[in-house]
Amino acid sequence: MSGHSKWHNIQARKGKQDAIKGNVFSKYAKQIMVCAKMGGGDPVMNFSLRILVEKAKASGMPKDNIERAIKRGTGEAEGVQVEEAIYEAYGPGGVAILIKTITDNKNRTISEIKHLLSESGGSLGGAGGVMWMFEKCGLIVISSEVLASNKINREELEMKMIEIGTEDIWEEDGMVYFKIKLDGLKHALDLVKELNLETERSGVEYIAKDKVKVDSNIEERLKRLFGALGENDDVEDYYTNAG
Repeated sequence: MSGHSKWHNIQARKGKQDAIKGNVFSKYAKQIMVCAKMGGGDPVMNFSLRILVEKAKASGMPKDNIERAIKRGTGEAEGVQVEEAIYEAYGPGGVAILIKTITDNKNRTISEIKHLLSESGGSLGGAGGVMWMFEKCGLIVISSEVLASNKINREELEMKMIEIGTEDIWEEDGMVYFKIKLDGLKHALDLVKELNLETERSGVEYIAKDKVKVDSNIEERLKRLFGALGENDDVEDYYTNAG
């Protein structure tokens, strides 16, 4: 699984810049609206909403903004209607990319994504052309520094996570990654919360089944593309098989 973190680290750096511009709050509001619309506005009953609300709070998003987004999603308050879509694409060098979006205007969003892909030498793919290369699963990322400072016994933690449904564990760039079966994600997050461990990232993601190596020229173009996708208001996340 080596390489999974590298491209998301680009997004993490962009995320810090986005927070200054308020971009992060806007993205969380859209995600919360869609999640509340699909599963209800109670975070206790809607596990996906619970994850989003916790992430939004951790980013500093005001409580009023969160509650307003939930009410808009459930229809208790008026607001722009948004919808979720995943676009399958090929980046420079033919690498596979999934681009997850939440938008109130699909035509605008797809036009912007096509433009960003074209600038990097990529293009949109047909339905099903890319999705098969990825596995939908749960992912929890915790820094090794957090584990050490909390005096967590790594071996015991990993055994508990495996019992819950963790399929793979690896460490990269100071981060420990737990790839988890979807039906085990809630239990894994409950365990992490019980141990008072702060996560760097958690939730449902698409992880490439196999990685492809890219040369330095392609890597620079990918960095620019992923940086631009991370800055786009309608892009919720992206996933790639680039190693």
